[in-house]
Amino acid sequence: MAEDKITRRRFVRQSATAAASVAVAASAVSGGESPPVEKTRSHNENMEYRPLGKTGLMISAISLGGHWKKVPFRYGSEEFKKNRREVISACIDHGINYVDACCGSEVLTYSEALRGRRDKIYLGFSYCEHEMRHDDWQTAEKLTEALDELMGRAKLEYVDFWRPTCYWKPSTDHTVAQEEEMIAALDKAQKAGKVRFTGMSTHKHSWAIRMIQTYPKHIQAIVLPYTAGSKKAHARVDTGNTNYKVVPKEESLFDASMVSLIDVVNQSKVGWIGIKPFASGSVFKSRGMPDSPTKEEDDERARLTLRYVLCNEALTCTIPGLVTVDQVENAAKAVKQRRELDMEETAKLNEAVEQMWANLPHGYQWLKEEWEYV
Repeated sequence: MAEDKITRRRFVRQSATAAASVAVAASAVSGGESPPVEKTRSHNENMEYRPLGKTGLMISAISLGGHWKKVPFRYGSEEFKKNRREVISACIDHGINYVDACCGSEVLTYSEALRGRRDKIYLGFSYCEHEMRHDDWQTAEKLTEALDELMGRAKLEYVDFWRPTCYWKPSTDHTVAQEEEMIAALDKAQKAGKVRFTGMSTHKHSWAIRMIQTYPKHIQAIVLPYTAGSKKAHARVDTGNTNYKVVPKEESLFDASMVSLIDVVNQSKVGWIGIKPFASGSVFKSRGMPDSPTKEEDDERARLTLRYVLCNEALTCTIPGLVTVDQVENAAKAVKQRRELDMEETAKLNEAVEQMWANLPHGYQWLKEEWEYV
């Protein structure tokens, strides 16, 4: 079948139609009715689809993370390229329709793997090496330059979702001026027809809340952690406090000033792409190695994790880094299983989570500190 080529002019026209549909949906919601379900890419009756905020896109609840930490082939080799093409093909077959590419090598790899079938997958785009995490790439001019450069190398006519990678450490904060530069770049790229929808990625809990609430027009979706050990918390929101920390809710301490990020996402109707469900493989006995002696138990832990995180209805999708076709099939199987865990399954997941927190990789303690209570 010939490729369904989606040109920049065509997707701008489609985006306008989607925006009109979202307006109708919002009106329906205010009237107490369910919004209409948009036709989506690579639809499969066995996959669940959720709205990416108010963009009009329906995204598979389990999607594909761009990282490939455990692929047993050298990056750029023919074996590596074949592996990524096969994983993409398996995703399409199982109704997975979003891939989130976080850095230059990922954008180039998945753009190549999608050649001839770009219309099957929504592409999330970040060039983390040349974005907000780095001092030299924090202006609208430089961000636009990086976007154009990588889109050119990847031969992309458009990007579905541009989400620059930002600061996250407690010791680092973007200034308001830097925030405004990023927003200006997002606005310019969207108006120029380079990107359909915009947002950002961060590992910093409090700053995510601030950006969602401050820039609702341009932060249409966010890329934030939600792990096997994450749970809803109530936290006192103080966007001016750089030492803001999430604390678990205690019923006796509850008051009206306490709010969860989950509540913020639901109220703002922003899309939430959940990263690190497996905490960089720490939830597995094998640390995520494919075809390990503990594969059967690791596959079960993967399914339990995915079922658990998808109980968070604020999430649009979760994006595990799937290494093999078998892992894609196992992840898709989790969608068809009942969502709630029974007592035995809960005990198994709790055991896995305890191990996960204890075995976080070096430099990953922030994942527990910032994202255990969400």
